[in-house]
Amino acid sequence: MEQYISHLKKYRQLAELTQEELANRVGVRRETIIRLESAKYNPSLKLAVDISRAVKAPIEDIFVFPE
Repeated sequence: MEQYISHLKKYRQLAELTQEELANRVGVRRETIIRLESAKYNPSLKLAVDISRAVKAPIEDIFVFPE
């Protein structure tokens, strides 16, 4: 699995969403959000887009994949 830096927690908090609320909006379990916030799970493109829309931030700002 390619390593990345996750800024999801920051953007989730800026959007004033709990982990549970974000999980419900994007159709995953809270545990998935926890793993995404700690960069222990690689999101699918669909999930990344859904999260980006939910927190109103660009995907590349939320999930940073070093070159």
